[in-house]
Amino acid sequence: MNNSVPEIGSPARTKAILNRYHLVAKKSLGQNFLSDLNILRNIVAAGDVTEHDNVIEIGPGIGALTEQIAKRAHHVVAFEIDENLLPVLDETLMDYDNVTVINQDILKANLPEVVKHDFEPGHPLKLIANLPYYITTPILMGVLQSQVDFDTIVVMMQAEVADRLVAEPGTKAYGSLSVVMQYRAHVEVAFAVPRTAFIPQPNVDSAIIRLTRRDPLPVKPYEDQALFKFVKGCFAHRRKSLWNNLQGIFGKQPEVRERIESVLNQTGISRQLRPERLTLINFIELTNAFHNEGLM
Repeated sequence: MNNSVPEIGSPARTKAILNRYHLVAKKSLGQNFLSDLNILRNIVAAGDVTEHDNVIEIGPGIGALTEQIAKRAHHVVAFEIDENLLPVLDETLMDYDNVTVINQDILKANLPEVVKHDFEPGHPLKLIANLPYYITTPILMGVLQSQVDFDTIVVMMQAEVADRLVAEPGTKAYGSLSVVMQYRAHVEVAFAVPRTAFIPQPNVDSAIIRLTRRDPLPVKPYEDQALFKFVKGCFAHRRKSLWNNLQGIFGKQPEVRERIESVLNQTGISRQLRPERLTLINFIELTNAFHNEGLM
């Protein structure tokens, strides 16, 4: 590796690459180029990446984060949807023989097949990415439902979305996304990222989220997708009580209302509560109870 060349994520090198290839960040793909080496290194550190780890990256851009991962990881597979960036990555990452770039939309990728084909077995698998903000949630949910066993996931996202992921019951930010994500993993904010760290600067601040395996829950839903659908229905009208939202899900017929009330009595949950007061365990217990009552 040529040590006389500045690292990709330095402001000077970033600007030089953008100018050389006449690159302009595409708003349609949520592109913003991170140009702060300390933040880039801290992202990799948040994933505790070592020479034993295989890493999937989403949206490498010009390779700034990819380079920092490649310096520490065993092998990196990066998904880049913008084919115009492929020749750029060929050049910027030419010194790293442990990087594979795949020109594909991560939402359409068969992740289990990629892991099987492109990685040597026997290495912990991690995901590290600066996610496009406009599709953060679909990407995260797709990754978590992909049947791929990630040891750690570290992703950058809009700070407001990060707040929703880690929100606790009873808070304004708590909603269906909080419940579903916390069911899937232990979620924490690693650190904040100011908008000044990007070229061009976005209109929002960002945060780094770390997801790790959560402790086993004392109760599990009879079906994951049923839980997710139920939670979404409960938050359909945040200002309404749980009772009103449940009628919106199951119906208002007298016999249905009786069965809803029966379930609430069984679980000891007040009909007057708003959905944001319910814990993850409450939602799981209600899902199972309504299933047993024949309503799901």
